[in-house]
Amino acid sequence: MLTQNPLRSNQERGSKVRLTVDVSPELNETLDQLAGNAHLTKSEILRRAIALMKVAAQAHEKGQKLALIDKDQQALTEIVGI
Repeated sequence: MLTQNPLRSNQERGSKVRLTVDVSPELNETLDQLAGNAHLTKSEILRRAIALMKVAAQAHEKGQKLALIDKDQQALTEIVGI
């Protein structure tokens, strides 16, 4: 099974652009929890979420689907709406 890593190193990313994003308190709490559980920054959580969205969009353009699969390569849940 071929997997893609849409994340690039800091050197590959080049210079950075600072963004200001307004989020609800609930989304901020979710970001805090995800970052804490993964030992990452909220910025890195957002970068990874965007990378996943990019993979989903590219798959959709190719007529492919995004799904959670089990250890036997059986689709458990199709991810829709992203």
